[in-house]
Amino acid sequence: MKMAYATEVIGTYFLVLTVGLTSLSQSPLAPLAIGSSLMIMVYMGGHVSGAHYNPAVTLAVWLRGKLPAGDVVPYWIAQLLGALLAALTVLYLTGKTFAAAPGADVTWGRALAVEAIFTFALALVVLNSATARQTEKNSFYGLAIGFTIVVAAFAGGGISGGAFNPAVGIGPMLIDTLMGQGTLANAWLYIVGPLAGAALAALFFRAQNPEPDSAEA
Repeated sequence: MKMAYATEVIGTYFLVLTVGLTSLSQSPLAPLAIGSSLMIMVYMGGHVSGAHYNPAVTLAVWLRGKLPAGDVVPYWIAQLLGALLAALTVLYLTGKTFAAAPGADVTWGRALAVEAIFTFALALVVLNSATARQTEKNSFYGLAIGFTIVVAAFAGGGISGGAFNPAVGIGPMLIDTLMGQGTLANAWLYIVGPLAGAALAALFFRAQNPEPDSAEA
């Protein structure tokens, strides 16, 4: 396994572990903990794998031209593996499962929109702070990325469930379902919404940064 793939497993693992433990504790500061977890893992692995920890971010980075096509599926597998391992760890530590779900009386359209909108924001921040030539070698990218998730979780978490990441949405949901505690009925929301938002972010990044990428690659 490439070290980049292992880094994606580890970074996603700690992100999803934080999501699970804080959601089960019902801490009002859970979004701050989750965003902080992402921030420190981004600083840990940014120079190795790009620190995606999110299949939607991987899609955006590939569409932007900063990831070889052959790495997309291995990155997705690594991220899902990290999420599954984290969900199993939460089950072991607490005896409970967890899974993202839309808020009470929230329609699927509203949940889907929130997932797409805030993943758009996340992917756009990643692309501009961590892949743009104009911000190359900055020291703030981890903070910007982590706090995007803090904002997203506080603002939209109660509506959509606050995944903004197919690995966060699907990994815990699979364990929850296998343990007989839930279903995969909402799984598509956490795949379609984030991937659509990330694809739109990559297109918008191209409009923001129209210079040829050949000098950047």
